[in-house]
Amino acid sequence: MSSKNVALQHHFKDLGQQFEASRLGMWVFLAQEILFFGGLFAGYVVYRSMYPVAFNIGSSLLDVQLGGINTAILIGSSLTMAMAVYSAQKGDKKKTIIFLVATLLLGCSFLGIKVVEYSHKFHAGLLPGDGFSLDSPHAGQVRIFMSFYFAMTGMHAAHMIIGAGLLVWLIIKTAKGRFSAEYNTPVELFGLYWHFVDIIWIYLFPLLYLMGRS
Repeated sequence: MSSKNVALQHHFKDLGQQFEASRLGMWVFLAQEILFFGGLFAGYVVYRSMYPVAFNIGSSLLDVQLGGINTAILIGSSLTMAMAVYSAQKGDKKKTIIFLVATLLLGCSFLGIKVVEYSHKFHAGLLPGDGFSLDSPHAGQVRIFMSFYFAMTGMHAAHMIIGAGLLVWLIIKTAKGRFSAEYNTPVELFGLYWHFVDIIWIYLFPLLYLMGRS
């Protein structure tokens, strides 16, 4: 039985109809993700307008160099993911695997740098909670900034971890010949998810690391 016949679910007329339904489902999922992150962004903007000095101090406490490196890494991962989708559409199994692995490595590099950043904040006493320690008259408001920092980047990192797991699954399925030029829907839909996660970071980086930085 061909991969095309195996991939087609019984409630769809053909793979084209199945792909359109799957893509619509992914866009609906991404729409609710936008609403979720939109709430975090809105809360951040409101509190920054209330405590601009404290939030500027908070931005200056972040490592802009590591944030910039991570931004470059994610931009690179968007390129490799786009190439993986293109290769899958062409039915090139070898290149699809290569670009999926490259995307996975870049994603893991991003997460590794994030761990380093979090470690620095922990040892500097900047983790929100009872252990928060900052010698500043704006310490209370800076702690609000750090709460947003960990909440927003933490949720983004969680999406990256989920993405890394899905990449491993895609690599295994691709190696087993599960996808072809006729059927590569999971690869293409995951590409939409990965680009969305990358775009979220493109907004997080200037908002957290650069805005109001002295």
